[in-house]
Amino acid sequence: MTAQALYRRWRSRTFEEVLGQEHVTRTLRNALLGGRIAHAYLFTGPRGTGKTTMARLLAKAVNCLSEGDEKPCNQCSICQAVNEGRLLDLIEIDAASNRGIDEIRDLREKVGFRPNEAQYKVYVIDEVHMLTNEAFNALLKTLEEPPPHVIFVLATTEPHKIPATILSRCQRFDFRRASLEDLHRKLNRICESEGIAIEAAALELIARTAAGSFRDAESLLDQLASYGNDEITLAQVQAVLGTVSSQAIGKLVGHLVKRDVASGLDLINQAVGDGVDPRQFNRELVEYLRGLLLIKAGNGASFLNVTAEVLADMENQARQLSTKALLRTVRLFNQASLDLKVSLQPQLPLELAFIEATLDPAQQIGTTVPRSEDPVTERGPISEAQQEAGQEVTAAPPPSATSSTVLREDQAVESGKTTQAVEVGTSSQPPTEETPTGMEKEAPPASGVTLEKVRLNWARILAEVRPHNRSAEALLRSGHAEAVEGNIVVLGFPYAFHKERLEEPKCQAMVEQVFSRVLGSPCRIKCILVSKSSVKTTHSAQQGRQPPKTSQPEPAKGDGKVRESKDDEYRAIAEDPVVRAAVDKYGAQVVDVQ
Repeated sequence: MTAQALYRRWRSRTFEEVLGQEHVTRTLRNALLGGRIAHAYLFTGPRGTGKTTMARLLAKAVNCLSEGDEKPCNQCSICQAVNEGRLLDLIEIDAASNRGIDEIRDLREKVGFRPNEAQYKVYVIDEVHMLTNEAFNALLKTLEEPPPHVIFVLATTEPHKIPATILSRCQRFDFRRASLEDLHRKLNRICESEGIAIEAAALELIARTAAGSFRDAESLLDQLASYGNDEITLAQVQAVLGTVSSQAIGKLVGHLVKRDVASGLDLINQAVGDGVDPRQFNRELVEYLRGLLLIKAGNGASFLNVTAEVLADMENQARQLSTKALLRTVRLFNQASLDLKVSLQPQLPLELAFIEATLDPAQQIGTTVPRSEDPVTERGPISEAQQEAGQEVTAAPPPSATSSTVLREDQAVESGKTTQAVEVGTSSQPPTEETPTGMEKEAPPASGVTLEKVRLNWARILAEVRPHNRSAEALLRSGHAEAVEGNIVVLGFPYAFHKERLEEPKCQAMVEQVFSRVLGSPCRIKCILVSKSSVKTTHSAQQGRQPPKTSQPEPAKGDGKVRESKDDEYRAIAEDPVVRAAVDKYGAQVVDVQ
């Protein structure tokens, strides 16, 4: 014999039994007492918060045969028929499977018939946002002026998908997520009545896992009651949910504080190997880190429902982490929760987030290393060509305080000594070099960056830029490396708009740091405008192909004006909101304007 589920057996039967929705129950009860029943209601809110239950309570209350003010009475024939699901005048429609115009036309035809046994005929349309636009239009007139014996109750989790013309014809009630306190109260009442023995920690975990949904909490309790034979422990809840204890989460955060990567990865892999769901593991970890943030803000004890021992450990860990580090760590693992949905390796996003969280921010792209108080006096390695020619090499002046400084240690191959190379930012006077007479070839720059090296690493540069800014990667694809001047890489672009976008300070700083990292030497970028033919030729060279030899016509005198008008037209198209949205979302680029 099939037993009735707990969430159905424990559905609220009076307004007093409804928890967490006092703003709704009070309004409806006052409307019943004052005889101000509306013809259409809209119940919105997350799943499992009592929208359909409230609709049934309203149907019972407006049709209750009791003479008293307390309605529904649950004693009369109408109330009992609603409780047993056999009242013909309560029509529940699932809009997800009856979403077409034909179903709504059928409803319009039947609305005019009088109720069979009750005073009002109540139509409850669940998931109403699933109706088609045609169905909404067909319902509109009936919803605006229904027969006096008809009440509509629309329920949805996504009110933003409902047309404004429908919303304006309904009284709207927003249902809130259940609080932990309300979930505790409801679950305790069920356990006491059903004879289920449950540990306090297990009840707490069920309530937190339900995330504000009464139905989810009751369904999980029903499942665990069968699993534990009416005796539920914390270990059983963790086994069913595929999660770990708060002690294990605290231990992992301890490894993070100590930057013990090996131990942290071992703990993650051991948990996943034991059958723990990586998504649930990450969810618990983010919740734990949120607790550390609250403690850091000074409000942790009042918001966290943990034991005194766990709270003491969390306070100790919060003292060892800065607020900035905590914020960064929470963002990393929050992003990991999104990556877990598409990852081929279950625990990989967790491992990557943990490793990145233990790294020094100064070692990552997008951050700067504080300037050393002592100026760097060592010069970079001098090339053999410079030594043979007797060329005088002068040290570059120190960079300005506003420029980003990236420190890097290079091993000098010939001398075997460590030499520090400092990226030189924007200086007031560029370094001067004397070119010796009689030299047929210019000596390679001291930075070690050559045009050939840039072009050979072009694909890698694009791949490194893409995770940081898709638009910047698309802009770089439209250009090419034109030349190298010392530590400055000159990039050519066919359109002024591409050049201007890449010269934006934030974008340029990120691209320069990627170039420095990939090329192994501090460098900066400079953007110039070039012809389309030059871009196509250099693209072929960067991709390892020989460009076709075609004769290019000499530019006419009026080409400058043509280019300016073309750039204006290009900029107008590229700055269009729709085009910008497509570029940002897909990492695309505007190739040409016809």
